[in-house]
Amino acid sequence: MTGRRRWTSDEILDAAAEMLRAGDAESFSVRKLATVLGTDSSSLYRHFRSKTELLRAVADRILLTVMEGYRPEGDWKQRITALALHMREAFGRQPQLAAVWGRYASGGTGSRLAMEEVLQALRASGLPDEEIPACYHRLAVLLTALIASEASVRTIPSKEYDQGMELFRVTVLGADPGSFPALAHFARDVSPLGADRQTAFEEILAAQLAHIEAGVPRSGATGC
Repeated sequence: MTGRRRWTSDEILDAAAEMLRAGDAESFSVRKLATVLGTDSSSLYRHFRSKTELLRAVADRILLTVMEGYRPEGDWKQRITALALHMREAFGRQPQLAAVWGRYASGGTGSRLAMEEVLQALRASGLPDEEIPACYHRLAVLLTALIASEASVRTIPSKEYDQGMELFRVTVLGADPGSFPALAHFARDVSPLGADRQTAFEEILAAQLAHIEAGVPRSGATGC
């Protein structure tokens, strides 16, 4: 009698990533993954001790792919911007995995490489070492939130997305000036969350980097 196939860690992660593209982290389970692979959960737990550890490993592979294709160029702001755009693009191709990354922080090789690059770039900015960890943390929170938020919009079915856009237009353009004077005043110029997100992403990141730059000692300001 032939025994069950023994899956490698990479094969397990490939299958998990494929499942997550079609579903989400909430519905994902090790048991379901084992069924797809034609094995039992215990065989997968030999590679990953928990669902969380497995999800972290899946997210980390995206970061590892980003870092393999990234080459630091330019000044510190250009380096961080380029890395952030690489990350946005990579998770944009696999939006279901962006939510996983945002929820399950990874400590894998990809994560460490990304952290190393951002920290090196911040040191190159001229910030005092004691201020760099806080600045890094704010950047990490910002990028994770922006990328995960944008990805969540991309996972919405087109029909549902169009319905949401129509509801936004009706709600905003139909705002009662007596109850919502500011909303009524700006109604025709306010964009829905799904509109022009790349420009918003780049402008928000640029503003944060400018804020960090203002803390460089030569500017006469302090803090992040």
